Amino acid sequence: MSAHDTAAAVTKAAEALDTAARTGLACPPVRSLLPEGDIEAAYAVQRLYVERAAAAGRRLVGRKIGLTSPAVQAQLGVDQPDFGALFADMAVPEGARVAPGRLLQPKVEAEVALVLGADLPHHAPTVADLLLSTAFALPALEIVDSRIADWDITIVDTVADNASSGLFVLGGTPVPLDRVDVRAVRMTLTRNGETVSRGAGADCLGSPLTAALWLAATLARLGDPLRAGDIVLTGALGPMAVAAEGDEFSAHIEGLGTVGVAFAAAAEEGTGA
Repeated sequence: MSAHDTAAAVTKAAEALDTAARTGLACPPVRSLLPEGDIEAAYAVQRLYVERAAAAGRRLVGRKIGLTSPAVQAQLGVDQPDFGALFADMAVPEGARVAPGRLLQPKVEAEVALVLGADLPHHAPTVADLLLSTAFALPALEIVDSRIADWDITIVDTVADNASSGLFVLGGTPVPLDRVDVRAVRMTLTRNGETVSRGAGADCLGSPLTAALWLAATLARLGDPLRAGDIVLTGALGPMAVAAEGDEFSAHIEGLGTVGVAFAAAAEEGTGA
C-alpha cells in the first residue's frame, strides 16, 4: 500500500470509529481498512483522533497504558504494551453514576494511577527520574470500551481505537510513592459486592513503575513527553469485568485505598455522568 493509500486508509478508519462513538453503533474491525499488522498506521489513526478532539476543545490530561498483561499480549500476538490518550471529559468523579448509553460495551479494571509533579522529557528515564517526577499515586478504575463490535480486536484495532479507552475514576486520597510499594500491592475488585478480579502490582509488567517508564520513554522519543500534571493509568492489576446497567464496582488496592463507580439503570434520571 502506497503512502497516499495508507493516509486515506487512516482517515477512513478514524471516520469509522468516530461514527461508532457518535451513533452508539459499534463498527466492524478497522484492521481490514489498514495495512495488515501495521501498528504505526494504527497509531496514526489514534493521533488523528487526538488532534480532532483537541481542536474541538477537549483537554488532554494524561495517558493510559494497555496490554500490560503477558497473557493478553500473547493473545494479541504482541510483545509490548500500547497507550492511549486521556481527556478531562473522560474522568468520572467518585459518587457519580455512568449514564446508560454513554459507552457501547464497557468493562472495568483496577489500576494504579500516577500523577506527575514534573516533566519527564528523557528518552531513557530511570526509576529515579520517575520517582522524582511523580507527585503521588491513587487507586483508579479504568472503564474500557470498544467501538468495534463484539470486542473483535487485534493490536491494530485497539491502538487505532485509542487503546480501547472509555472513562476513568480516580480515588481521592493521594499517596506519595515513598509510602507504598506499588509492585507489592494487592488488588480486589468487586461487582455488586462479589469479587470478580484479583491481582497485584507485579501483574502489571512486573511493576506499575515499569509500565510508566515504558510510556515515558516512548512518548519522549515521539516528541510528546509526559508533563507535570499528567495522569498516567499504568495498566490493569487483574482481569477486567463486564459492566451492565445497575452494576456497582469497588476496588481496594492495599496501601492506596478504595475507589468505586456505579452504572445507572435506564430508569434513573438526572444522576448520570
